[in-house]
Amino acid sequence: MGGGSSKKSSPPPPPPPPLFQEGWRKLPQRDKDLQFVKSYQPFDKVRRLRILIHGPQGAGKSSFINSVDSALRGRIATRAQADAAIGGSFTTKFTSYKIKNTGTGTFYPFVFTDIKGLERDNGVFDVENIKLALKGHIKEGYRFNPNAELTESDPFYNPNPSLDDQVHVLVCVVNAATLAILDNGAIKKLRAVRLAAHGKGKGRGIPQVAILTHIDEACPEVKRDIKNVYRSKHLKKQMETLTARLGIPLNCIFPVRNYCREIETDDDVDTLILSAMRKITESGEDYLSDITDEENS
Repeated sequence: MGGGSSKKSSPPPPPPPPLFQEGWRKLPQRDKDLQFVKSYQPFDKVRRLRILIHGPQGAGKSSFINSVDSALRGRIATRAQADAAIGGSFTTKFTSYKIKNTGTGTFYPFVFTDIKGLERDNGVFDVENIKLALKGHIKEGYRFNPNAELTESDPFYNPNPSLDDQVHVLVCVVNAATLAILDNGAIKKLRAVRLAAHGKGKGRGIPQVAILTHIDEACPEVKRDIKNVYRSKHLKKQMETLTARLGIPLNCIFPVRNYCREIETDDDVDTLILSAMRKITESGEDYLSDITDEENS
């Protein structure tokens, strides 16, 4: 009876693989980049390359400074204070960090300047204070007030900044795990800082590099093996999203995993950190070279 036959529904197609067959960017060479950074010397015009770190609160700015310190020292460093429980920006002062070369006992010729993280709902004057920092007008130890701009009458205002005081490379740090939910207000602030750096520098403007952190939280395949970083389709999409939203070219975006839970350094983690650091120093060197060429022309 009925005589009808029912067709079985086809199973859904399998999801696409999360990894490319081959990496879309070559994995860096740790030892080569380590040697480059360790032997770096800036132009005679400055004693140290000044690198300003900025980004949304909780992105891992201070942790990135610690990670560079760790990769160069060969042991975990925690000099730049980072907060594991994010409830606001942990950095409240304008603070510079020099890294000691354990081989020579001297400091490397670059300095990181850590500033208060950009907040979504607060910080009316966050961007204005960063603009002042780019031009070298903020003195060490200034405590950021998100609701007030530093004025020329303040003792922490530097009225006559030297080239050493000014920023030579601007580094934007963004959390890969929360990039998708980064609201328009935060993006607007980040773009305002980017545009300010482009216009405030000499010649072609202050060079800019983006660091994409928390890549292991953003991609399970990278958490399983960090060497999958440039095979991960999701991370490549995140980097492309960052390019689209901020305008930073893809070849100036570097994914890293900061040291935050380890008690010893790891060569594969170091590889990505040192690759980013090499790009930062090269960008700063080009900028200082441009200044020299302009003055000699």
